Amino acid sequence: MKITVLGAGMVGSAMARDLHGQYDVTVADVSTGALNILKNEHGIKTVKADLRDKKVLKKVIAESDIVVDAVPGFMGYETVKTVIECGKNVVDIAFFPEDSAPLDRLARKHNVIAVTDIGVAPGMCNVILGYHDSRMKVDSYLCLVGGLPVKRTWPWEYKAPFSPCDVIEEYVRPARYRENGAEVVKPALSDPELFEFDGVGTLEAWNSDGLRSLLKTIPNVPDMKEKTMRYPGYIEKIKVLRESGFFSKDQIEINGTKVSPLEMTEKVLFTENNWKLGRFEEEFTIMRVIIKGDEKGRKKTYTYDLVDKYCAKTKISSMARTTGYSCTAAVNLVAKGLYNETGLNPAEFIGRDEKCFKAMLKYMKDRGVVYKVSSE
Repeated sequence: MKITVLGAGMVGSAMARDLHGQYDVTVADVSTGALNILKNEHGIKTVKADLRDKKVLKKVIAESDIVVDAVPGFMGYETVKTVIECGKNVVDIAFFPEDSAPLDRLARKHNVIAVTDIGVAPGMCNVILGYHDSRMKVDSYLCLVGGLPVKRTWPWEYKAPFSPCDVIEEYVRPARYRENGAEVVKPALSDPELFEFDGVGTLEAWNSDGLRSLLKTIPNVPDMKEKTMRYPGYIEKIKVLRESGFFSKDQIEINGTKVSPLEMTEKVLFTENNWKLGRFEEEFTIMRVIIKGDEKGRKKTYTYDLVDKYCAKTKISSMARTTGYSCTAAVNLVAKGLYNETGLNPAEFIGRDEKCFKAMLKYMKDRGVVYKVSSE
């Protein structure tokens, strides 16, 4: 079976390496450097391509059975749309800002399985909620998630495993959640809270726009919220940048040259001394999902905890592992025919199928990504 991975970034590369050996894998990206690492160090087939060009994209995926979309978010929607139009099954982690719902009719028309938002969060947290929502009356859902460097370096104490635009998007996109049955919209970075985690310490959480499809696909849960976590003090620093206009896309003129503050901010912050995560830098991913409700007439609380660290053996970052292996687990389900629902399939749909749910957890556990579950 032929699988094409679109994007050779940190997560795309990890997914390509995971799928290589199981399937006939090709990776496409515009970056020669990223492709050369995959080709020379891991023997994976690569093709240099500007995936923003639809003609080029169609040519790249022409022989594919499954396409994995790992492009930056601003390219995600159009990329998935084009892949569907080509009649190819697609599994996506682009986290694009557009509403994916209109793609359902298109996917059904072309008899395509389109799995979207299947990373860690959104992604596995959706799968977990989908599983329990189909088996109990859920009253509340909370997802706390963050990716952080082990070494806390002033001033940011943060390093980013994703593309610059996708990281900053978390800080500017309004956060949507549900409270007492009503949808609430607040600015990103709002309602800070402190949480304690064994072995990690105190982390600061804020409202982020991670519920996405859950607001539509699971309308019966009255309280649903996702919060992103960083080391304490981070929120105030980002608010200063945001409110001062450093994330604005409106161009300004400097010495006769037009540039947007956002472009400048990305260039400044995504350096080795600031936000750019080093290729072999130690970091960790932490997530907690808490689901409360009524199961068989009894009050029940399920808690899923994930703490995953950089793998020194494979030299793959934790965020790439936790995000990428969720996606490749779903790719494996589609490739083996275990999940074959045509149309648009947000991650929570996969969780409804018990066999698929357990298969995904096992797939990741086999790779050292372990979700510990407790109940009371």
